[in-house]
Amino acid sequence: MSQKVLLITPPFTQLNTPYPATAYLKGFLNTKSIPSFQCDLGIETILALFSSEGLTALYNEIENRKPELSANGQRIFNLRGSYIQTIDQVIAFLQEKNLTLAHIICEGNYLPEASRFARTDDLDWAFGIMGTRDKAKHLATLYLEDLSDLIREAIDPQFGFSRYAERLGRSAATFDEIESALLSPDSFIDKILLQLLQKKIGFYKPTLVAISVPFPGNLYSGLKCGQWIKLHFPEVKIVMGGGFANTELRSLTDPRVFSYLDFILLDDGEAPLLNLIYYLDGKRNRAELKRTFAIENDEVIYLDGSTQSDLSQSETGTPDYNDLQLETYLSVIEIVNPMHRLWSDGRWNKLTLAHGCYWSRCTFCDTSLDYIKRYEPNNAQVLCDRIEEMITQTGQIGFHFVDEAAPPALMRDLALEIIRRKLTIVWWTNIRFEKSFTYDLCFLLKESGCIAVSGGLEVASDRLLKLINKGVSVAQVAKVTGHFTRAGIMVHAYLMYGFPTQTIQETIDSLEVVRQLFEAGIVQSGFWHQFAMTAHSPIGLNPARFKVKIENKKPGAFANNDLIHNDPTGADHELFSEGLKKSLFNYMHNIGFEFPLQDWFDFKVPRTTILPEYIQQTIDDQEYVAAKSSAKIVWLGGNPSFRYFTRKKKSQTFEMAELIFSTKKQELAIHLKQEEGKWLIAHISEISVNNPIVTFGELETSFEQKTGADFVLFWNSTAIKQLRENGLLML
Repeated sequence: MSQKVLLITPPFTQLNTPYPATAYLKGFLNTKSIPSFQCDLGIETILALFSSEGLTALYNEIENRKPELSANGQRIFNLRGSYIQTIDQVIAFLQEKNLTLAHIICEGNYLPEASRFARTDDLDWAFGIMGTRDKAKHLATLYLEDLSDLIREAIDPQFGFSRYAERLGRSAATFDEIESALLSPDSFIDKILLQLLQKKIGFYKPTLVAISVPFPGNLYSGLKCGQWIKLHFPEVKIVMGGGFANTELRSLTDPRVFSYLDFILLDDGEAPLLNLIYYLDGKRNRAELKRTFAIENDEVIYLDGSTQSDLSQSETGTPDYNDLQLETYLSVIEIVNPMHRLWSDGRWNKLTLAHGCYWSRCTFCDTSLDYIKRYEPNNAQVLCDRIEEMITQTGQIGFHFVDEAAPPALMRDLALEIIRRKLTIVWWTNIRFEKSFTYDLCFLLKESGCIAVSGGLEVASDRLLKLINKGVSVAQVAKVTGHFTRAGIMVHAYLMYGFPTQTIQETIDSLEVVRQLFEAGIVQSGFWHQFAMTAHSPIGLNPARFKVKIENKKPGAFANNDLIHNDPTGADHELFSEGLKKSLFNYMHNIGFEFPLQDWFDFKVPRTTILPEYIQQTIDDQEYVAAKSSAKIVWLGGNPSFRYFTRKKKSQTFEMAELIFSTKKQELAIHLKQEEGKWLIAHISEISVNNPIVTFGELETSFEQKTGADFVLFWNSTAIKQLRENGLLML
């Protein structure tokens, strides 16, 4: 008998779009004709709680408990009638079902308001006069956050919209605290979750439940689901996998975990899950499982005897979003940050361009683990096929390519294929700020639908970037972000502080670089992260090389990933946290550039050593780069109309050609010598995006044979530069 699989994402990940793990696995199981179903219990729990029925039950629970409330909590409790009356309409609005509600939300008399609304004075400035819908989404988000504050204060201190009981899962070296929580009476949120789980088990009647735990904030709820299934359906097998297991549980020895689960799988789930299904079907021996933890004689064992290799990207199938209630997700605007807005607002189909990271050398990254180490790109044709399938399946054209760092060459090929197929999609992804991202490539990506990229500038210091082994310099980042911005693609920078040996001077100089990047307008969004050391990174594996000491050397019986370290040579990094975040918030709003860096801190800091015009001069200093013979030449426009004419200058006459190209915005006329114009007219179709790629060297040979002129001079002429600004690309 073949297994019947139910794939579960437990609370909570995102409100606006499903986490893709279950969709990936369901897509793969489809290729093997194994019946599977999926559900996102996170969004379903949120919708059950934030409804008139759910809030009524919540307020009744608070009334029965009679907790001591703060003034803010008491206000939200006193306004319970207003919250219960408005909640269903607000949720429908955030599901984009009754958008006209935006008008009365923005008028300020519809939503009950508590402490989250304290800083709304500048919303007109932030969203503009025409941004009524966005402003209303932000206000509705604040309204939900007020309610979440009440839940944390009066009902469940572990509650959070995108994570639940995260503290229990983060750095949980022992299982003690988690098990104590699991053995406590079910919380108010637990009861909602378990009622939904009961319905899913009753409806789908699975023989195997696979629980995806991508983050620490999903762990408690995932185990709670396992606990309930073990109690009520002991015959159903339970397996857990996902990012948390992959990074935290690689040295698991505590058998108590298996009171809630039967198996834990590591790394890519497709092959291990398939082996497990075959084992449960009697087609594999237990020893032939792949990257699987199990329990035997009250002892944790690791089984990896399978001879089956991991699946290639072409074999994993198209992610399948069926069963997920896509129309119910909430489009929220938590903070006025351009990139975070993309994370939380709108539905995004998630797809991976390549497995692993093509760079895979950053010293802070988990480069020893499979999800980073094993690099395997897909190909553009397969990716476009999957994009088309997913659009048909979901009705959504938004895509988030969830790569660690999307490979530039594959991005180029995919963009060309999207344009050739005349697909309309909107997409964004994560990159490295490497020199391959020329302006021409950025132009191409924009034409294919790219709206934003995020990349790691990390510590904006050349010494530390070299120590991190990032493979980029500050100057290179400035040039590349300039290319993206000029092409109309938003840039988000991941920023890091607290890397080992980072001095106070380097922290301040890094902030000055960030200030100049925002002032120059070439980075539009950013976020500071404090460095955290992980066990599977080069720095975690070899801390002495980076002059740090590990304080928690002994591995725990449960989770092992975060390492507590001592950096005797660096600054006291915690001191800088508030000032760095405050300054960045202002820079993202194009204000505060003129303030001395000292103003962001309440303690003395040194003056920056970065020259005031460093970034602008770097952008302006674009040295000439000779074209490579192998460079690909692509024309994104159509064929021109043309005419020949004679130009007289003094006593001389010149035979000329006028070529008129119709772009989306204007008519572009260029003038060339007649022979050169005839050559271009004859070859413009040849270099069209719809045809096989032609190289610079091939065009050079053809041009010089036909005209006898120098192709490099022709390529750098004013007329051709005009075309290059409008879709004639060298890639």
